[in-house]
Amino acid sequence: MSSSGRNGRGGNHNWHNGYGGLEMLHNSSTMEIFLGVGPIKKFGWTHVPSNAAFISTRQTLNPFLLCIHFHTPATMSQSLYLPLNHSPNLPFKGDGKWKKFGSLSRNRNPSHIKFSVQETPKATMLNAIPTQIPTQWYNIIADLPVKPPPQLHPKTFEPLQPQDLSHLFPDELIKQETTNERFVVIPDEVVDIYRLWRPTPLIRAKRLEKVLDTPARIYYKYEGVSPAGSHKPNTAVPQVWYNAQQGVKNIVTETGAGQWGCSLAFATSLFGLNCEVWQVRASYDQKPYRKLMMQTWGAKVHPSPSDITESGRRILKMDPLCSGSLGIAISEAVEVAANNEDTKYCLGSVLNHVLLHQTVIGEECIKQMEALGETPDVIIGCTGGGSNFAGLCFPFLREKLQGKINPVIRAVEPTACPSLTRGVYAYDYGDTAQLTPLMKMHTLGHDFIPDPIHSGGLRYHGMAPLISHIYELGLMEAISIPQIECFQGAIQFARSEGLIPAPEPTHAIAAAIREALHCKESGESKVILMAMCGHGHFDLPAYEKYLQGAMVDLSFSQDRMQASLANIPHMS
Repeated sequence: MSSSGRNGRGGNHNWHNGYGGLEMLHNSSTMEIFLGVGPIKKFGWTHVPSNAAFISTRQTLNPFLLCIHFHTPATMSQSLYLPLNHSPNLPFKGDGKWKKFGSLSRNRNPSHIKFSVQETPKATMLNAIPTQIPTQWYNIIADLPVKPPPQLHPKTFEPLQPQDLSHLFPDELIKQETTNERFVVIPDEVVDIYRLWRPTPLIRAKRLEKVLDTPARIYYKYEGVSPAGSHKPNTAVPQVWYNAQQGVKNIVTETGAGQWGCSLAFATSLFGLNCEVWQVRASYDQKPYRKLMMQTWGAKVHPSPSDITESGRRILKMDPLCSGSLGIAISEAVEVAANNEDTKYCLGSVLNHVLLHQTVIGEECIKQMEALGETPDVIIGCTGGGSNFAGLCFPFLREKLQGKINPVIRAVEPTACPSLTRGVYAYDYGDTAQLTPLMKMHTLGHDFIPDPIHSGGLRYHGMAPLISHIYELGLMEAISIPQIECFQGAIQFARSEGLIPAPEPTHAIAAAIREALHCKESGESKVILMAMCGHGHFDLPAYEKYLQGAMVDLSFSQDRMQASLANIPHMS
């Protein structure tokens, strides 16, 4: 391969005894490894380190090369697995700029490639798969056997028209909200920002499997590598970009746990827009560092309910100590947007265009699973409004509808806010003040205020209309799990896999553990795929409560739900 084929770096692709070559570039600041796709497929070299800063494929006259780039040799702390029955001897070779580091050797139980370098990395499991960033978002509406019910005008109850949303959203987002096209092209500027953290790693939880002593294979798609630490920037960036293209200067929103607020603050800082956030009071008090993170990116943050808006003042008059809800916070943000011509509203979940943007997760994951030669038997994700769940599951559901795969798709929600498993499927408002369009969804009632569980991002009274519709079609299932079981699973996960999950994905972890233990009883070696939508670095007070034995399972009140449901619109 010519030097121009490697960004000006010298060195030729080396093949040895049919195994394929592996080369390493080393200088004071970087390290790169090049692997042929042939040996990757032939010998199971299917894992790439999650701490690699840049991963890409490059075409040569021979098969494709896989390039893994590390900022320092010390970050190359994971190794490539080889089957036990192969022991290649592949030297690192090159010209003047490529340093010979020695050969590869087999280790025993398990078998690893080991590197002989001057700065010896630890030999641990290599557990992420590279893929390209998608260039299109996927719209599942195009493939559903029955189209979802329309959104309705909040006053007339007539089907919503695009102009009815113009006071809240820019034109392009309104088009995406109502489109039936199968794919929507991602703007180049958005893809360029996605490159800050995408593609995100798909990781096999081998250590958790060992702890559970299960024959199941557990994988998780980890979105916590984004600047905000969750999946939310996947939609925050395009939403702000479309607003900026239309000349909007001010953005308002709500947030629960703060992950959405942080993501929107991050995105507005990139495009120079002002950002104002109403954060649910319970999370505002529980998670002060999320507020500081938003403020660091330039956002103005208010606890909700607040005395700034009419909606907030009305709630505080009824209950001065109200812990808030996402429905209340949405009302406050929508009220401000509706009353100010230079201001638009952004939503972090629920709506069609939000779920659309999140499908980059599942599109990447399909390619990563294919590279592993794996097909998921069970796909699990937590649900509040549903964007993280939809982002992973919708592309896989497309494959299921086309008869290519047949996984069980399972949503997991908190028992204290179980819209899918306990709510009714009906038209309801998306907010407490009845300012949003009416959406047909599984709802606990727009007046319902959940108990202040630690999974603040899941405290929403309704489920995304698309997910609700798909649930009604029987294409997925749903369960609810109490928070103590979720945190038990989170501790097992953290102590085996090393990552501390946010409280929201602990629901998916708990459900995956249930499934893995069932496999242990049945002897089935199912492939379990779960959505790990963010890290819990700013949620440690919740872990402190669990570890101190102070956490309790908050109850769900059927009476409160029935009282709230009495106020939803009665549609003929």
